[in-house]
Amino acid sequence: MRFLDYPSIIRFAWADFDSSRPIDHIEDISARVSTNHVFRVTLEGGDRVIAKLSYFGKFEHFKEDHRLIHTLANNLLYPFETVLAKSLVKNNQVYVYRHQQEDIDVWVVFYNPIRVAEKLPRRLEEHHIRKLGSEIARFHLACSRVSTVMPKSSKTLRSDIQDLLDLLDTETGSYEHRMNIEALRVQCNRFLENRKTIVAGAIETIPVFLDWNIGNFSVTNNLELFSRWDYDWFRISYRVMDFYFFSRVCSDAGDRTVFSYWINPLAEERFGWFLEEYHKVFPLTRREVLFLPEAYRFFILNYVIKYGRYFFHRTYATKLQSEAYSTYFPSIDTFSVEPILERLKL
Repeated sequence: MRFLDYPSIIRFAWADFDSSRPIDHIEDISARVSTNHVFRVTLEGGDRVIAKLSYFGKFEHFKEDHRLIHTLANNLLYPFETVLAKSLVKNNQVYVYRHQQEDIDVWVVFYNPIRVAEKLPRRLEEHHIRKLGSEIARFHLACSRVSTVMPKSSKTLRSDIQDLLDLLDTETGSYEHRMNIEALRVQCNRFLENRKTIVAGAIETIPVFLDWNIGNFSVTNNLELFSRWDYDWFRISYRVMDFYFFSRVCSDAGDRTVFSYWINPLAEERFGWFLEEYHKVFPLTRREVLFLPEAYRFFILNYVIKYGRYFFHRTYATKLQSEAYSTYFPSIDTFSVEPILERLKL
């Protein structure tokens, strides 16, 4: 896609949404680690909104994702009513602007800025981890209770992995993954079979937010969950899909800007503290614990292999994909959940 003038597109979008309140200036506040671009928009008079601009994937999926998030944001009850930013609405629907011009197809949503409370330290101590475990359990429980009013989602773990298998049968996919195409098919089919055996039809799906990096959420003085910034990684899925990212948050290495997706944090004693407190509030089942390595396998397949070159700089994406074959995939089938099962008495 050729050069895009993001501020101009945002100005077009805002004029279409509400031309009575002109924009004074636009500030790029993107994290610059994904294909989404985020801007702080200041209107004349000082009012502010956040604009998110994207061109990755399909427009229909972009609209669906924000409809789901908006529904969740408006139905989460106290004490989680401040966790998610609320999208701006026009004609009783989440407002989504689509900018199409020649080869350009770009989409914009607006939402109210969230309030940020206290940030957690980059390396958590035991009391932080235990409190976080109980808070996330309460949040997941709140998400579970909202599940009955959520719109249907077109994306599932099975459909995403099947899409990767289908991609391998295309000329583009077979060329891009030519060095490891048979190994990829094995990993995809192993995931699909294990998902069917372990959780299909037996485990509830709820709204989950993949990628809970420490910088993506804030807490109160009492370490209670207050807000979450990032819209980038959302889906309706099994709650254990969030756990790999919380294992990273809990890890002894602490929060890192440059990292690799090792499975090791799932086995750390520190993540065990998180699970103990979580389990007291919203008990896990044996099947969910057994699925933990598969949740990790899914992430590597879908977000490192299939979409890595969209989310990361090409050089870094190549590094991560190389590590997937040399390290990540081999580590899955040697990973044991028995210590976790024993710890939780499952």
